[in-house]
Amino acid sequence: MPQTRLIGLSLGADHCWPACYEAIVAKLDLALPQGADTVRFAVERVKVEPFDLRAKSRYDLVLDRITHWFPTTREWVKKLALDGVYVFNNPWMIQAAEKHTTYVAMMRLGFPVPETWMVPPKTYSDDADTQVAIRRYNTLFSLDTVGEAVGYPSFMKPYDGGAWRGVTKLDDVGALHISYNDSGSQVMHLQKAVDNWDIFVRAIGIGPQVNCVKYDPAAPLHGRYLVDRDFMDAAGWQTMSRYARVINAFFCWDYNSCEALRSGGVFHPIDFANACPDSQVTSLHYHFPWTVRSLVAWSLFCAYTKRKPQFNPHWQPYFDIADTDLPFEEKLQRYDALAHTYFDVDRFEEFRATHLGRLDEVCFEFFRSTRAKDIIREKVALLYPKHEIEPFTDHFDGLVKLWCKTESER
Repeated sequence: MPQTRLIGLSLGADHCWPACYEAIVAKLDLALPQGADTVRFAVERVKVEPFDLRAKSRYDLVLDRITHWFPTTREWVKKLALDGVYVFNNPWMIQAAEKHTTYVAMMRLGFPVPETWMVPPKTYSDDADTQVAIRRYNTLFSLDTVGEAVGYPSFMKPYDGGAWRGVTKLDDVGALHISYNDSGSQVMHLQKAVDNWDIFVRAIGIGPQVNCVKYDPAAPLHGRYLVDRDFMDAAGWQTMSRYARVINAFFCWDYNSCEALRSGGVFHPIDFANACPDSQVTSLHYHFPWTVRSLVAWSLFCAYTKRKPQFNPHWQPYFDIADTDLPFEEKLQRYDALAHTYFDVDRFEEFRATHLGRLDEVCFEFFRSTRAKDIIREKVALLYPKHEIEPFTDHFDGLVKLWCKTESER
């Protein structure tokens, strides 16, 4: 009996990757055996509309990119997950696990996160209850003392993050006071800068798949993700891949990125609650096709196997490992074993080998096509002035085609 698994794309301003995703799934045109049934796949963009809380969902899986800031869709996605539909990312963990929680949790597991303090906000609202609480319980503190405890240079940034919002580098106590005074009612972190770092890595995780990218935060957006496959040795790739996979499994995130700075051979994670990571060709360029291909592979696997949502993260096994006297490298290896189980890696790899043998070929063909270039042009036109559209379209298209050449020759 034929069955169709419906995949919903829950989108905001995303343009390029959904169009590429839809085209690749259509070109694959899969009809996969499952017992006596044949499973096919369809893709549909989710619309925002009133919904009956008792209604049965039409979707088998939803790939979400908007609920971290769009409440109507967020509550609809929660309803779907409670009904058993697999959603990535987990909508509750998106809300609950902001930057602060991830820092605390990974420190608990022994990750070499830089020294970080939370600082109460500079200003508060004038409502009566807030003012009573402040008078009764807020302790006067020395900002200078906090700065000395953390050290300089350091960074002040909002505890919940958000696209480099409010991030300030501080070289001395004077800069600390200026930044704190400017922070207003935001709750802030003060975090020690990583000294003498030589590599900034951004590890993009999609299910168990991880792509480690050399990153330059000082470059313009289109130049931050660098094209360099040999910037780390095998041990570095393994460490960063494990970082990303463990963090994502720990927080029930299917799609996230982890930033780390290497200093003295040690990778220090500095930002790893990016559960709606940049997915646009205008920033990822060379790395964009890998991202789309990985989203296709993981989402088809989850839809085909009817992967069930995990509502509550299971942290105790990680804490049991953390509480041993093992060196961190061995703990990380054991954490990664838990992550492999969470992501059902063996089953995923078997599915990919058995049913997605044409995926690479289809991706190469598509990303070399005029349709792919048209999608790139459409995205560029949304961001760039008219006179830059064609030059940047050619630039990004060239890097996408370079990925096809590089990957097809591996």
